[in-house]
Amino acid sequence: MKECPFCTRADIRERAIVENDLAWAFPTNIPITPGHTLVVPKRCVATLAELTPEERLAILDMTVEIQEALKSAFGAEGFNVAWNHGGIGGQSVPHFHLHIVPRRAGDEGITEYEPRKFLYRPGSREESPQAELAAVAKLVASGRGKGIQ
Repeated sequence: MKECPFCTRADIRERAIVENDLAWAFPTNIPITPGHTLVVPKRCVATLAELTPEERLAILDMTVEIQEALKSAFGAEGFNVAWNHGGIGGQSVPHFHLHIVPRRAGDEGITEYEPRKFLYRPGSREESPQAELAAVAKLVASGRGKGIQ
């Protein structure tokens, strides 16, 4: 099994910005914009579902702290905050990591932010009919095993 770079590489660990008992943050080595930071759990798990509730809260609290620091350090006016899940979803390191990408008007990161161009199937599509959306909601709720309360 391949070693986790977040757990084993000293050069990454040396870039630590902040840490708490359950998580830590560091600048990514291939930033979209200056200040692009990753927040990771200290425990090596691949997915959000594997995190404990305490780890999730620690990561979210740290995200707020990092965003405030990026506003001060880089004049961030907004953020892209995301994680990739699984190889097919673009996750290249099997250790959960939340990307915090500081954004400013005129920055040179993703210059055209249109989620449908990278999250959804290509081509235009009309808004889904209410009946179709209700059927999807019912199907997903049944997959939960409990239904929506």
